[in-house]
Amino acid sequence: MDTSPVPGATGPAPAPRITPFSNLGGEGPQQDTNAPVTFTADEVEYDRERGLVTARGKVEAWQGERLLRADEFTYDRNTGVTTARGNVQLLEPDGSVLFADYVELKDRFRDGVLEGVRALLAANGKMAANGARRTGGTISELGQVVYTACDLCKDDPTAPPLWQVQARRATQDKDALRISYRDAQVRMFGWPVLYTPYFSHPDPSTPRASGFLFPTFGITRFLGGFVAVPYFWAIDETSDLTIAPVFSTRQYPNLGLEYRKLFNSGEIQGSASIGGLNGKDTQGEKGLAGHIFLKGRFTVDEHWRAGFDLNRATNEIYLRTFRYDYRRVLTSQVYAEGFWDTEAYARFDARAYQGLRTTDDTRQVPYVLPNIFYERAPREKVLGGYLTMDAGLLGIYREIGSQSQRIATRARWERPEVDAAGGVWTFKVQGDALGYRAQGQQEPPINLPDANGTQALGNIRAAVDWRMPFVRDAGAWGSQTLEPRVQLVTGPRMVPQRTVPNEDSVDFEFTDANLFALNRFNGRDRQEGGSRVDTAMRGIWDFPNGGLVEGLVGRSFRLDNDFRSENPYPLSGLENRASAYVARLRVAPVAWFETIGRVRTNGEQPLKTQLVDTVATVSTGRVSTSAGYLQSVPLPYLNPVRRREEVGLGVAGRINDHWRVIVSGKYDLNLERMVLIQGGLVYEDECFILDARFVRRFAQDPTTLSEYAGNTMVLFRIGFKTLGEYYFRAI
Repeated sequence: MDTSPVPGATGPAPAPRITPFSNLGGEGPQQDTNAPVTFTADEVEYDRERGLVTARGKVEAWQGERLLRADEFTYDRNTGVTTARGNVQLLEPDGSVLFADYVELKDRFRDGVLEGVRALLAANGKMAANGARRTGGTISELGQVVYTACDLCKDDPTAPPLWQVQARRATQDKDALRISYRDAQVRMFGWPVLYTPYFSHPDPSTPRASGFLFPTFGITRFLGGFVAVPYFWAIDETSDLTIAPVFSTRQYPNLGLEYRKLFNSGEIQGSASIGGLNGKDTQGEKGLAGHIFLKGRFTVDEHWRAGFDLNRATNEIYLRTFRYDYRRVLTSQVYAEGFWDTEAYARFDARAYQGLRTTDDTRQVPYVLPNIFYERAPREKVLGGYLTMDAGLLGIYREIGSQSQRIATRARWERPEVDAAGGVWTFKVQGDALGYRAQGQQEPPINLPDANGTQALGNIRAAVDWRMPFVRDAGAWGSQTLEPRVQLVTGPRMVPQRTVPNEDSVDFEFTDANLFALNRFNGRDRQEGGSRVDTAMRGIWDFPNGGLVEGLVGRSFRLDNDFRSENPYPLSGLENRASAYVARLRVAPVAWFETIGRVRTNGEQPLKTQLVDTVATVSTGRVSTSAGYLQSVPLPYLNPVRRREEVGLGVAGRINDHWRVIVSGKYDLNLERMVLIQGGLVYEDECFILDARFVRRFAQDPTTLSEYAGNTMVLFRIGFKTLGEYYFRAI
């Protein structure tokens, strides 16, 4: 067999040689549209008088960017027409493959007529037709068409696929990247479920094509019956816009927009809407309303990146009614961040917040400007230890109420050492310097009248942390470790905390996670002083199979009596000279079971708990079950202030390769009612998605004790891959 490229077409000759068609006899007309044809075959027959070349047996011919395979191939030098029959395959430049019984092609295999067509498209798309006519290499007119993205049944390939589109006629436009149908039916399992005189969807070779998306229908308590008809506009290769008008029977029309734009150095994406509430079942809210959620992320150079977030909404009821992304607090910001290997980090930002609950006083919501933070951690050791330094500037402003500006810096040094007995000693030093200028501190939400004015504060903490791991070989049962730990922390006493503004240390909670922290208050506005001893006992049993049982119990003791003024948080666990007990227990003896819990108990009454947070998970094959319990004392920074005690249960499982299910719920033991119920059932295969979800929240407006809009949602999503998705929503 021989392969011979020539100007018109070539084929294998009896002996290896290269033979151009123009030398095979005659001076046939040459056409500019007839690019060279090259082919291989088992045998070749030349008809010099008629200008025909016929190849048979495992023919492969290529012209331009297309490859043709067939049992028999004929090329006419005079007309430039190629005919092929028998197991014809035509491989396109975009990766799609056409199969046919018979074809006539010309113009570099771009144009022609095909009989008995089957096509294998991108994204598992498949198409079949009685015949097709192609023009310009981009427009294909097909008759009696069937299209699907589903695989055929392995046991019975003659059975109809899960879904398919049948049409009298179809047009595939590769320039517009769309496939359009006339007199179309959508069939499932061979049964017709939808008829339409015209139907169109993007070509599977492109994930982005302009056009109407599947509409979303539904009925909700707040909208009544509604329909959303989104239109997707692929503006260019780097940006697109989705326009989604919503029409409902109980509220005014609503227009939603989603925009995305890619740049060489970043991206912008966001959503916005405008509409109206007429007061029906919207807790009296009415009038024009809207929202905008917009964010941008950009890389400036190898060290710096910048971004912004713009998040604003008219009110909470509007977002819940139209099911836009709801958040308790909306944060808008502009920022820049710098990274230098692992040694340094810098951030500059300005922030504005918007509270959406009816109880929020927007005049007391803060503006943060500026917020500057710089941190450096040299790789080289300093005095044999690791040094970390940072500095920051923070400004808090409100329309009414408290305002403050703070400059703060911190240096932290740690040096670990191991003694001859195996004990681990860690020497720590931490220094803080802070300066404040505050006014209006007597006003909500701070309520600290003694914190007004200008002041400078300093704090230094030094500690020696010792722990000794005692390890015992348990033979076939693995190994056991018992590790006592003691830390002595000392430093000067701090001024009464009521004289210092507090913006970033409000949500403090004492647990095993911060037992050994030099300053256990989060943020910088609250500083611990004086001397104390932190103690803990940790035990762990490691099993040979990788399982373990691990537990820790700890407590802290102050060495001086002047401590209450340094801890402004009642029921935090640090309100007494001897702290509350904190404990952690993790039990994971086998791969399919794990439970982890954290507890804080009253220091004077060890059996009285202040905090319990535990979760257990059992994974058996395809099913995973989790259960949790949460109990906490009233926290002063939450509104309403009340004790929380709730239990939760969740089950998630994969029934088989296609079906998944999830069910979960939370129950409030104090309120004696459910907090949340949700469930979902999902089916997904290579061509179809069925997603059913139910969410029921029992949240109430604390001022009216009425349920929020949109507390209940039922959502059905049906997706025909490569065609589109259909949503039905009820609230």
